[in-house]
Amino acid sequence: MRIHLAVLSLVLALAAGGVAAAQVTGGGLNTQRGMEQQNNSGQAGFVTLVARGEKTFVSVRLDGAPAGRIEPAHVHRGECPNINPVPTYPLNPVVNGRSTTLVNVPLRKLMSGNYSVNVHAGAKNLTHYVSCGYLTSGT
Repeated sequence: MRIHLAVLSLVLALAAGGVAAAQVTGGGLNTQRGMEQQNNSGQAGFVTLVARGEKTFVSVRLDGAPAGRIEPAHVHRGECPNINPVPTYPLNPVVNGRSTTLVNVPLRKLMSGNYSVNVHAGAKNLTHYVSCGYLTSGT
């Protein structure tokens, strides 16, 4: 029943032109983790991961992001702020504080405690991080 309601909510939200995901924290349909600002950027928010079979829908929502700026985002190995600088999985760029991507990796792998979502200041400034969220199975 819970899955049917989640699917119905998603379909209704998409029909209205939005993006939605059922909020079940932990190992359920959806997992949400905080995104903390890096380097005094003022950009903090949430990353939401939703299982889609062997893929994962990743949604990033940041407050304080500069309007119109395109900020690259990736899944990296490691824990914030000490991540491996080489991206493991690319995400669509954050624009106006939002990004959505379907990643070809299962949710259980992303939540294994080995990964973080990281947002960069710009394509020409990849070493300057503006926000990071550690993907761990804890809350």
